[in-house]
Amino acid sequence: MNIGNTLEEIQNFFQNDRFATENGAVIEAVEDGMARCSMKLTPHHMNAAGNVMGGAIFTLADFTAAVATNWQGTLHVSRTSQITFLGTAKGGQLIATARRVKEGHRTSYYLVEVTDELGTQIAHVTSDGFTMP
Repeated sequence: MNIGNTLEEIQNFFQNDRFATENGAVIEAVEDGMARCSMKLTPHHMNAAGNVMGGAIFTLADFTAAVATNWQGTLHVSRTSQITFLGTAKGGQLIATARRVKEGHRTSYYLVEVTDELGTQIAHVTSDGFTMP
């Protein structure tokens, strides 16, 4: 995969991740072993109780992990992911930060922390990935 090195090139490449981007996921920053993405919340993201739908939170976290692991052009796929919900969003935007915990020859492990812009902890997601040959 030839993605590019600038934030704009990376954003353009990941526009093809249509489910996440059409639901509002935006890449804010990338660097080796880290990515930060955000999602402005709209009524589209809410469940019947008026809170952010768990699927919206997971979509942002999964997208952020994908950006962190793939932006340098090597294809990584997720083998397992687990989400732990910690609280409900108080603000109008979700922010997810993925950080590499461990990277081996073929596997990787990332932690994604999801907050709102007020700093409220929303969820932690762990992602175990595999590097495609």
